[in-house]
Amino acid sequence: MLKNIEVTGNKDTRSGFGDGILAAAKKNDQIVALTADLAGSLKLGGFMKAFPERYIQCGIAEANMMGVAAGLTIGGKIPYTTTFANFSTGRVYDQIRQSIAYSGKNVKICASHAGLTLGEDGATHQILEDIGLMKMLPGMTVIVPADYNQTKAATEAIADYEGPVYLRFGRPVWPIFTKETDFVIGKAQQFSEGTDVSIFACGHLVWKAIEAGRILEEKGISVEVINIHTIKPLDEAAIIASIKKTKCAVTAEEHNIIGGLGDSIAQVAAKHLPIPIEYVGTKDTFGESGTPTELLKKYGLDAEDIVMAAEKVIKRK
Repeated sequence: MLKNIEVTGNKDTRSGFGDGILAAAKKNDQIVALTADLAGSLKLGGFMKAFPERYIQCGIAEANMMGVAAGLTIGGKIPYTTTFANFSTGRVYDQIRQSIAYSGKNVKICASHAGLTLGEDGATHQILEDIGLMKMLPGMTVIVPADYNQTKAATEAIADYEGPVYLRFGRPVWPIFTKETDFVIGKAQQFSEGTDVSIFACGHLVWKAIEAGRILEEKGISVEVINIHTIKPLDEAAIIASIKKTKCAVTAEEHNIIGGLGDSIAQVAAKHLPIPIEYVGTKDTFGESGTPTELLKKYGLDAEDIVMAAEKVIKRK
């Protein structure tokens, strides 16, 4: 039952990254942190204090940072690049494709301030296309954790995961509702079992999916809420097992409905078990300035929107 999920606190996921890279670096002396003039925003203070010799300030030169990171891997280092999601992907896509993905370099691209919940910085910073950009690169692993604990766990886990990784997290304070031990790269996390509808979500919208699931349960609707924190490689077995029971699905993500989690779920369904699917995400649009709460509501990414999508898709069965 979704009512049994306990919130143990509230904290931003970027702090999970900051605490995670410090913990990982204590265990592995090959980890190096690079930043493009955003050490404070990426919560690197603890790392910088503990390992000043393993911290590289690249300045506002994100493309160069990616090249430096690729070069560091040749000497056996495990570089974590850090900046906002927009600058981690859109600004440097060519460098990532050519210098990192093409040759399978062991670079960890760590991206904060993703999606609409970046808030007041507005459309130029609120990238809503990054999951699509990164998942299309051959060999790139894409991870979108749900809360502080899961972001910390993911940050530590990718240190031992060979190959390029894109780790996406955010700025706002968010409920903490997972345990660090629940996270395994490539394995979906199931919060409830149901028979009427499957709700697949990632990132901040996992909590919104849980809230929506509670509302639906109160209406007598049996809901399966699944956290797809790893977009690639995708846990196809978990997806197929769920939709075999429910025969319909809702996808929820803080990202454009074109090219993101929803399309990944739909592709699995199309190949194995075609079902009706409703997408909750931004509808081929840019964002705007506003508070995270206001923007999620305006762009249709709130719990109520997931509820409506679930009720709609159930009728399509």
